Amino acid sequence: MSNEKIETTLDQIGRGQRAVVVRITGERTLRRRLLDMGLVTGETVLLRAVAPLGDPLELTLKGYQLSLRKAEARLVVVEPIA
Repeated sequence: MSNEKIETTLDQIGRGQRAVVVRITGERTLRRRLLDMGLVTGETVLLRAVAPLGDPLELTLKGYQLSLRKAEARLVVVEPIA
């Protein structure tokens, strides 16, 4: 077994999948806004639903629902949980 960690972005995980936030990339103000919404390092998120045209994504974290545009989700680097 390998302890290799696989990182991807939040827009790439599948519906119903959980992932742990590794880091937030992008412009400083947008990064700050995502952090303020609870997307902090080590937080577990669940991708609950994807809109019919793929945008926005509905997430659950810290006991509440959050909708993110796909472009914003692309800035959140995560490690999927098996």
